[in-house]
Amino acid sequence: LTLFPLPSRAIVFVVDSVAFQREVKDVAEFLYQVLVDGVVLKNAPALLIACNKQDVTMAKSAKLIQQQLEKELNTLRVTRSAAPTSLDSSAGGGPAQLGKKGKDFDFSQLPMKVEFAECSARGSKGEEGDADCEALEKWLAKVA
Repeated sequence: LTLFPLPSRAIVFVVDSVAFQREVKDVAEFLYQVLVDGVVLKNAPALLIACNKQDVTMAKSAKLIQQQLEKELNTLRVTRSAAPTSLDSSAGGGPAQLGKKGKDFDFSQLPMKVEFAECSARGSKGEEGDADCEALEKWLAKVA
């Protein structure tokens, strides 16, 4: 089973910058599944991690989110590689290795270009403002 049945040119992975601290493990778990997906690895689409809700005071910055995701993905990679593999050899050799063996994980090790952007679907004035998605729009124009 693959997450992406068809090749994509780009993926936008949206993160809730306010809830990120308490959801980091779940976010990293899902992102890990995306990053080791066979179709994603084969096609290496551009990846934007959109850090949403930047209009909220308690929102974590894109830089902090990147650092914490790298740390959590490194932990996941280590625990997954130490887990026993399936006895079923028809599975195709097991899951793909994330990042470079013997080094702490960082996004530059991936076959696709990964960027982070801060945005707010509500805008800087909350519900009354227009969405602040300029960084997302620029990125989409660049990869389209």
